[in-house]
Parts: sequence; structure tokens; C-alpha cells
Amino acid sequence: MKLQAYLDGELSAGEAKAVLGWLAQDAAARNLLVELTNTRAALLSHESEMKVSDSREFYWSKIRRQIEGEDKIVIATKRISLMDRIHRLLVPAGAAAAVFVAVMLALPRTNGVGDGFADAGDAVAFTYHNYDSGTTLVWLDYPAENDLSEMELDDTLDL
Repeated sequence: MKLQAYLDGELSAGEAKAVLGWLAQDAAARNLLVELTNTRAALLSHESEMKVSDSREFYWSKIRRQIEGEDKIVIATKRISLMDRIHRLLVPAGAAAAVFVAVMLALPRTNGVGDGFADAGDAVAFTYHNYDSGTTLVWLDYPAENDLSEMELDDTLDL
């Protein structure tokens, strides 16, 4: 940046002297200064000067009026009809209703009466559910010929 400022003549006398000392010691800085000088000369020689017959303020006000006078771009938005709005609400509601019906069909049917089940063979426990009253009854059956009936109480409970 100091080299560019030196080339543009923007440095004070002391700073310019310091840059000259730096250029005397550093070959890379000298090469960069030569490249910057050549670039500046090329730009100045190819820069075409344009003369405007109008004053600067009039010229820019003319551009501003032209920009303001152009048609504004209007983005048309599609109005959503009432039927489309209803459709947007009914589709998710219908999907939720279908899921609800599927879940209800997957649950066991009791028809207001409790259901009971027992394992086949030597049943040890019988479970009865009454969904209307929220009652569950578990009946434990220990036949006399079962080994569990001959166990001591201390053997079955961890005290």
C-alpha cells in the first residue's frame, strides 16, 4: 500500500524518503513498483475521456428520472380460492382420521365384557380384564399335586 501511495504522490516527504530507502534495499519492492507504474500507464493511456454536454447534476438527475419512470415489476400472486383452502385443511384431517381408525381397529374388542385367558395345560395363573370398569383380576391356581403347594413360606418369599 505504501508503494501505491508513493506512486500516486500521496505520501509526505518523510514517508516518501523512507519508501525510497526501502526501494534501494529491496529488489522485489523495486520490481513491484515497476509493475505498478506500467499498470498505471496502461490504464491511463486506454482510458477514454467522455465529455458530457450537460452539467453533472443535470446528467444524474436525468438518469434518476429515467430509473424512477420505468415500470415497476409487479409480482402477481395467485389468490387461493375457498375450495383450495378447505382442501388444504381436509387432507391432513382425513389422514389423521384414517390413522385413528386404523389404531382403533388394531385394539382388541371387548364389547363391554371383560376377556379372560389362560395358558393351555397346567395353568398357574388366570387373568381377567374388564375394560369398562378398568379392573384386572389375576387368579393364581395352585393344584394340590403341584410342587409349589409343598413349599414352605420361607422358600417362596425373600425376607
